[in-house]
Amino acid sequence: MSHIAIYVPSLQGGGAERVMVSVANGLASRGHRVDLVLVKAEGPYLSEVSDRVNVVDLGRGRVIASVWPLICYMRRERPDALLSALFHANFVAIVARLFARVRMRLVVSERNSLASLTGRGSSLILWLMRCLYPRADAIVAVSRGIAEELISELGLAPERVVAIPNPVDVEGIAALAVQRPEHPWLAPDSPPVVVAVGRLEAQKDYPTLLEAFEKVRKRRDVRLVILGEGAFLPELERRIADASLSDTVMLAGFQPNPFGWMAASKAYVLSSVYEGFPNSLIQAMACGVRVVSTNCPTGPDEILEGGKWGTLVPVGDADALADAVVDALDRRTWPDPASMLRKFHPDVIMADFERILT
Repeated sequence: MSHIAIYVPSLQGGGAERVMVSVANGLASRGHRVDLVLVKAEGPYLSEVSDRVNVVDLGRGRVIASVWPLICYMRRERPDALLSALFHANFVAIVARLFARVRMRLVVSERNSLASLTGRGSSLILWLMRCLYPRADAIVAVSRGIAEELISELGLAPERVVAIPNPVDVEGIAALAVQRPEHPWLAPDSPPVVVAVGRLEAQKDYPTLLEAFEKVRKRRDVRLVILGEGAFLPELERRIADASLSDTVMLAGFQPNPFGWMAASKAYVLSSVYEGFPNSLIQAMACGVRVVSTNCPTGPDEILEGGKWGTLVPVGDADALADAVVDALDRRTWPDPASMLRKFHPDVIMADFERILT
C-alpha cells in the first residue's frame, strides 16, 4: 500500500474541503497510509476525519506561507504521492515539490469552472495555471466540463487530465437525513419548504432565487430555507426585508447536517451562475428530494443527464426558475434516481483515485 498525502488549506465549511476529507477517509479505509496536510488545522470538518488518517498541521495563516513547511514535510515524510485541491494550494504544492527535489507523484485537483475566475487577478491566476499545471503528473477535474475547459483554455495535454466526480455516500446521507430538525416550518401540517444550500456568495446567485421565490409565493403557499454563511448575508437580509419575505424566507446559517433539512423539504434549488461539481444536487436526490437547477457551467447537466433526473433552467432566469419550482411542488410523480446515484458510490470513486495516485 502507498503513503498518500492530501494537501488543502483548512477544513472550513466548503464543498471541496468536505470532499477531500471523504477522499482521505476512503483511501485510508482501503489500507493506504494517509496524511491530511493542512495549512491550518481548523474547521468544522475536522470532526469528520477518520482515526486512520494522520492530520498534519503546518500551522500557517495563509496558503502562500506554507511553502517552506510543505517542503520540509515532503523531505521528511517522502510520501509516494500528494493530492492537492483548490488552485492556490495547487500552485504551492507544485512549487514545493520543485524545491523539495523528492521523488513523489503529484496530482492537482481543479474543483471549479474557470468561469469562476473573474475580476482583478484572474489573468494572473490563469497564467500561473498555464505555467505550473503542466508540471504536475496529472490533473483531476471534478467534472467532464471542467476537464474540457482545462484542455481547451489552458492547453493542457488531454492524456494528463482525468475527470473524477466527487464521492457521495448515499447510505450515510440517508442515515443523517432521518435526523430532522425541530422547527415549526418542518411540521407535517406546515406549507411545503424549498431549500437551498451553499455559501452566501455571488456564485450562488441568491438574488435571482429570491426574485423567483417572490413569483412562486404569488402562486403557492410555500417557504424558502437557505443554509450557508458568507459575505452576502447583509445584502440578502436587506433584499428579504425589502420584498416583505421575512415571514417566508429563513437564512438558517451553516448547518453541519443539511441532509435533515433537505429530506424535510419538498424541493431543492440550485441557482448558481457557475459550479464545479455541485455535490448538493446528488445529496438532495439521495435525501429523496426533487431538484431544480440552473444549467450553469459545469456539473448540473452532467449530474442530471440533461434533465432526466431534475429540471434544468437558464442561468439568471427568475421566471423559468419560478415555473420549475412550481412544477416540482405540483407534479404527481418524479423520476427515481437510485440507479444513477450508484456511479458516485465511494468505492467506485476511491478506485479511480487509487489509479491516478499510485
